[in-house]
Amino acid sequence: MTRVLVLNGPNLGRLGSREPDVYGSTSYAGLVERCTALGRELGLEVEVRETNDEGELIRWLHEAADGRLPVVLNPGAFTHYSYGMRDAAAQRTAPLVEVHISNPYAREEFRHTSVVAAVASGTVAGFGIGSYELALRALADGLAGG
Repeated sequence: MTRVLVLNGPNLGRLGSREPDVYGSTSYAGLVERCTALGRELGLEVEVRETNDEGELIRWLHEAADGRLPVVLNPGAFTHYSYGMRDAAAQRTAPLVEVHISNPYAREEFRHTSVVAAVASGTVAGFGIGSYELALRALADGLAGG
């Protein structure tokens, strides 16, 4: 079974209570459950993590690169300015899919730039929690050669 890390940046642990009009009503625990359940269906061992610490997220990306682990990454606000995180993501040795719950291009102008997009295998945005599910399906299809 392929291990996949689902890594979440700042404030994503507050899902369900944080701006539900933008991020929906699913809690972080609900996100974890949906990702792990879909992972089981797809034959993936999914581990979901969240941090408000940029350094910790970078260490997790290093762990993924060293272990050749596929990643679903929602960098949160780090998307727009964390070159350290971008450089860690660039070291990937397996597919990395950037995800966003909302559509950054339909929001404030500063959200229109992702420093991660250029080093990601792909980006899924604007489908709510479903963005994670689409990313996991893309990884499963790619890992299976489909």
